[in-house]
Amino acid sequence: MSAVGAVFSCSCLRSGLWLLKPGMQQMSSLHTAARCAVRDYYEVLVLGGGAGGISMSARMKRRVGAENVAVVEPSQTHYYQPLWTLVGGGAKQLAASARPTESLIPSGVEWIKSQVTAFHPDKNYVCLEDDIKVSYKYLIIALGISLHYEKIKGLPEGFNHPKIGSNYSVQTVEKTWRALQDFNEGNAIFTFPNTPVKCAGAPQKIMYLADAYLRKTGKRSKANIIFNTSLGVIFGVKKYADALLEIIKDKNIIVNYKYNLIEVRAGKQEAVFEKLDKPGETEIFQYEMLHVTPPMGPPAVLINSPVSDASGWVDVDKETLQHKKYPNVFGIGDCTNLPTSKTAAAVAAQSGVLDKTISLVMKNKLPVKKYDGYTSCPLVTAYNKVILAEFDYNGQPLETFPIDQSKERTTMYHMKADMMPLLYWNALLK
Repeated sequence: MSAVGAVFSCSCLRSGLWLLKPGMQQMSSLHTAARCAVRDYYEVLVLGGGAGGISMSARMKRRVGAENVAVVEPSQTHYYQPLWTLVGGGAKQLAASARPTESLIPSGVEWIKSQVTAFHPDKNYVCLEDDIKVSYKYLIIALGISLHYEKIKGLPEGFNHPKIGSNYSVQTVEKTWRALQDFNEGNAIFTFPNTPVKCAGAPQKIMYLADAYLRKTGKRSKANIIFNTSLGVIFGVKKYADALLEIIKDKNIIVNYKYNLIEVRAGKQEAVFEKLDKPGETEIFQYEMLHVTPPMGPPAVLINSPVSDASGWVDVDKETLQHKKYPNVFGIGDCTNLPTSKTAAAVAAQSGVLDKTISLVMKNKLPVKKYDGYTSCPLVTAYNKVILAEFDYNGQPLETFPIDQSKERTTMYHMKADMMPLLYWNALLK
């Protein structure tokens, strides 16, 4: 989870295990970079200080030396966003997901506390805030994905009311937990927007935790748990979708497909949904609890940019992550048009491929390492159960363990809740 800046979502399993190999460098950074000290040229310029940007800056430090690498990132705090599912469900504290950005920038690498405002790939430079121009030999774009609560009428101001939360924002994730605790009886509604999202499993993970909490507190019999999703399926990979549908049936959860949230009337506790398969038709739901997954899209600076496709995503080769037009430009993570789920696991897999790609490009050789679309989504189905979904570009399972990973397992929950955050902070980012 962009990040997740950082646009990260689900934790990585297979891609995280290789990070435990011996000889892993320990890095720390207790430095800052004043804007006036920014140089006008770096051999490698990294845009974004999320998981993709930090991990690639560490790799590039080893390739070309720390003094030749800079990271552009305005945020003072870096969040491990996959943990927010558990924060919204009351199982983890928000503070556990945060680290100061300066502690994560590899030592010696320049941290430019600014943000990119324009791309000029034909001339090998970018514009930053305050009219700063920075040139590069190689550019890595890791800008994550943007949240657009404002595209839902009544938001974000609706979050000032009780009964409504969202695990996708640091400002609203704790409101999810409060809304769950305050639930008495009625509809508990969970949404999935009609846009790409980071961690496509997260909108329903909190729904399963809500079911577990309401059962634990004796309120489940008074609750209608409803999942209104813009999609036509519960999950994109059939093996895991079949398992989830069985869980949904067992938990007596209502699923409405092709329902897209377009308005929240927080004062009346009403949510308005458009029916995507019946144009012009809407339906109003009264709610006692509402969890909103916002519409998402590429960062504004990428829209109509020379490095982006028609939809605003960084236009890269899906196997090498090299830009399709500019051979010294590369993309990683949620901001790209790679046809796979936008998760931290995907970033972990992509970072290894991109490292090999850039190393060969630097030697004037053609990239040979290929990214197969691997991603992972630990689907939390209870406070102690996870289905570990792992799959490739073709939606085919690409599993790590010689077991049926479509089954709920306590071991996978502990891997999600306890092991993966440690791997993230101490391995992936380094």
